[in-house]
Amino acid sequence: MNAHIRRLIDRYPVLKSCAVPIHEALELLEGSFVAGGKLLLCGNGGSASDCEHIAGELMKSFLIPRPISGECRKALERDGETGRIVAEHLQGGLPCVALTGHPALNMAISNDIRGDMAFAQQTHALGRPGDTLWGISTSGNSANVLHAFHVARAREIHTLALTGESGGKLKGLASVAIQVPASTVVEIQELHLPVYHTLCAALEERFFGR
Repeated sequence: MNAHIRRLIDRYPVLKSCAVPIHEALELLEGSFVAGGKLLLCGNGGSASDCEHIAGELMKSFLIPRPISGECRKALERDGETGRIVAEHLQGGLPCVALTGHPALNMAISNDIRGDMAFAQQTHALGRPGDTLWGISTSGNSANVLHAFHVARAREIHTLALTGESGGKLKGLASVAIQVPASTVVEIQELHLPVYHTLCAALEERFFGR
């Protein structure tokens, strides 16, 4: 098992029951990125904030430096001083889209199509086979997240669910479901954060570690 996951279980013994699905989630995400796929993220309320948080950890440096490749650096430096400044500060990133953003688009979808179709519409437009859709729902029953998962399955997009202990309807639609052992919203959200931090740290080490 990945060292980051072992440290997670050492720090949060209550998550021992989730060790296997967390490892499966890591393998799923790693495989998708290696194959050139991207990550789509969706959730509501606090889970929407978690989506933005995850994108922030993966799109730029999290725990370790991520200098850009020598080839990219050389190409930028051909543009002179400005190119050298950009090359010096640019960081490696993994392609992620938090579907919770784009407020104008989401309001248009809500007004013109249907209120619970925002994530599904974006998944249909942005998703490609081999990508991964990561849905976060404490209940596992958020309608807009469920609709997006149905689209993902139809489009051959991998699906990862992060939920509470019941898993709700989402667990039956997910390629991998991580069901943290808690039943109240607050306790579920408190356990979600170390889980996704662990996955982000492990992915960063895999793609940008020395």
